[in-house]
Amino acid sequence: MMTGTPPPTAPKRSRARTLVPLGIAAWLLVEIWLLMMVASAAGGLTVLALLVGGAVLGGYVIKRAGRRAFSSLTEQLQQQQFGAPGPGPRGASEGNALTMLGGLLLIVPGLMSDVLGLLCLVPPVRKAVGRFAERSLEKRMRMAAPGSLGDAFTQARIHQPDGKVVQGEVIREDAGPASPGDRHDQGSRPPLTP
Repeated sequence: MMTGTPPPTAPKRSRARTLVPLGIAAWLLVEIWLLMMVASAAGGLTVLALLVGGAVLGGYVIKRAGRRAFSSLTEQLQQQQFGAPGPGPRGASEGNALTMLGGLLLIVPGLMSDVLGLLCLVPPVRKAVGRFAERSLEKRMRMAAPGSLGDAFTQARIHQPDGKVVQGEVIREDAGPASPGDRHDQGSRPPLTP
C-alpha cells in the first residue's frame, strides 16, 4: 500500500500517454484520406510519383546535410588540432538538425509530412524554429531542479564553455581517517589518463 501523494506531474504524463497515440492515429488517418483524395482527383500514378519524388528528395536532403555536418566537424577538429580558434559550434552547421528533419519528413509517405518537410527546408522558417527551440531550451534549463539532468547540462556549459576537458582527481580532506576495511584505502589507484 502506498502512502503519500503522487508526484504533481502524474496527470500530465498520463494525459500525454493518451494524447500522443491518438494524435499519431489522427495524423495517419488524415494522411491516408489526403492520398485517397489526390488519387481520385489526379490518379494513382500521380500519387505514386509524389511519394517516390518525396522519398528521393528527402534522401538527397539528408545526404547533403550529413555531408555538410561531417565537413564542418572535420574542419573544427583540424582547427582545434592546430590551435586556431574556430567559429564555434554554430558556424556552418546552423540549421542542420532542421534540414535533416525536413529530409526525414519528406521520406515519410504522406502529403502533410511532405509539406512540413518542405517548410523545414525554408531558411526563414529554420531560423524562427531554431530561435524558438533555443529559447525554450534555455527556459527549461533555468527551471531545472538541482541535481537533475538539465542542471548537469547547465553546469557543464557554464564551467567548460570552450569544451576543454581538464583531467584530475577529487581529494576529500574533510573525511576522517579511513578504517582498515574501508573501500577507499585499497592501495594505489591507476592514473586517470589512458
